[in-house]
Amino acid sequence: MSQYTRIFLHFLHVLTEKRRRVHAFLFGTQLTNVTRQMKARDPDRAIDECAGAVKDWSGGTRIGEALHEFNRLWSRRVLGQGAMVLLITDGLERDEVSELAREMDRLHRSCRRLIWLNPLLRFEGFEARARGVRAMLPHVDEFRAVHNLQAIADLVAALSESRCRDSDPRRFMTRL
Repeated sequence: MSQYTRIFLHFLHVLTEKRRRVHAFLFGTQLTNVTRQMKARDPDRAIDECAGAVKDWSGGTRIGEALHEFNRLWSRRVLGQGAMVLLITDGLERDEVSELAREMDRLHRSCRRLIWLNPLLRFEGFEARARGVRAMLPHVDEFRAVHNLQAIADLVAALSESRCRDSDPRRFMTRL
C-alpha cells in the first residue's frame, strides 16, 4: 500500500480542499485522524504533515482494530446524514477477521454509501482469497480499483452517480 499512499493523499487533499465536511483518517496498526493536516493549502506540506502525524507508517495493517476505533470514537461525529465513506486498503489483515467483519458491518450501517478502493484490483483475474478481503466484501456497496490516475478519474465520475454495476462487490463474492 505504501507505494500508493502519496497519490491517495493528493486525492484526499483535493477532496478536503473542495468540500468542507470531509474527514480523513489513515490507519496501519492504529488509526490517525489527519483531517487537520489535510487542511494545509500546499499539498506537499499537507502530505508531509500527515507523514509526521502517522506513527505506524508501513507497519502492516490491523484493519479491524482501526475500524473498531473509528466506529467507537468518530463515526457519530463525522458520518452525518448521507455520508459517503471511501475505504482505501488492500484488505490484507494481520489479525483475526471476525472483528473485521463485525466492524465493517457497523461502518456500512453508519453511512449511505461505502466504497472500498483496492489497488490489488489492478491485477486481471483478481480473486477474493485473502481472509480480510472475504470478510470485508459483503459489507461494501462498491468495490473499485484505485491504482492509477484513470481509476481515480473513474471514481470521481462515480461519486456523483448512483451505484455502478461494474463495481458491484457481489461479482467477487460468488468466488468465495
